[in-house]
Amino acid sequence: MAERDTKVTPLRPAAQTNRGTPFHADWLDGVRVNMSAVERRAATIPTRRSVKKDWQVAWMLKAISCIDLTTLSGDDTPGKVRRLSAKARRPLRDDLVGKLGIADMHLTTGAVCVYSALVPVAVAALAGSGVPVAAVATGFPAGLTPMDTRLREIEEAVGFGAAEIDIVITRAHVLNEDWQALYDEVSAFRTACGGAHLKVIIATGQLGDLTRVGRAALVAMMAGADFVKTSTGMEAANANLPVSLVMVRMIREFLERTGQEVGFKPAGGIKTAKQALGYLILMKEELGNRWLSPDLFRIGASGLLTDLERQIEFHLTGRYSAAYRHPMG
Repeated sequence: MAERDTKVTPLRPAAQTNRGTPFHADWLDGVRVNMSAVERRAATIPTRRSVKKDWQVAWMLKAISCIDLTTLSGDDTPGKVRRLSAKARRPLRDDLVGKLGIADMHLTTGAVCVYSALVPVAVAALAGSGVPVAAVATGFPAGLTPMDTRLREIEEAVGFGAAEIDIVITRAHVLNEDWQALYDEVSAFRTACGGAHLKVIIATGQLGDLTRVGRAALVAMMAGADFVKTSTGMEAANANLPVSLVMVRMIREFLERTGQEVGFKPAGGIKTAKQALGYLILMKEELGNRWLSPDLFRIGASGLLTDLERQIEFHLTGRYSAAYRHPMG
């Protein structure tokens, strides 16, 4: 763990949007997911709307603003994090910004996401930019370290200056349908986060079925999750539209029951502009324009930005450029 000298104020402290609720076991009884119906609905999402030309560019710029630009590799270094942070500050090349006439937008990504030990590096590199730092914690990606270690990891990341904490749950609680244990665990993580945003990764690819996905997301929101997130990006199956549809509808149900807004973050395997637009369409159709904002929608990705930038350059020039012209770090 990196050594901490002083406490750092988070770059863009996000007011907690979800106060949570007491545990309501009866809410879970009504969560029954018809997989065939979900898959049919999910298949229509990328095809119901056709976004072309300038409108497509506008949607791609929106997607850039919602990216949690991520590096979670064993070979991460301070230099790599600094380069990634520089890209988060200026995600489009200056010539493309000039041709689009969007300099006044001061476009950035939604956040930079790193391991806790590298939070101080990211905080320093992003100082003054308004881009928050997110840290993965609680024994990411498996979440099987002792509870006191997981809580201490959250507290250290917040102390280092992380404004957002992406935690992983104990999947066994979901697989055993021990919903009270899941609620208690996420509540403890919520308390450890203090004023930082809590993003709860439910690892959808490891939960067995969509009914469990829906119930796990709902319990996480009861316990105070500010965002629910699909995946670590390291499971065999990561984000896809069917699981996202189930989670988004749980967000809508929680909103209807409590009046509280919770964000959504798909992560893992989202690499193309076409995929990103599909998720934006999902948010617009299921939750409305309020969720087309980095306050309530993020895409966890490392390579997506390269394709978005290439597609924007194609719109401006009519030619696809090589990926090396859009370096990530």
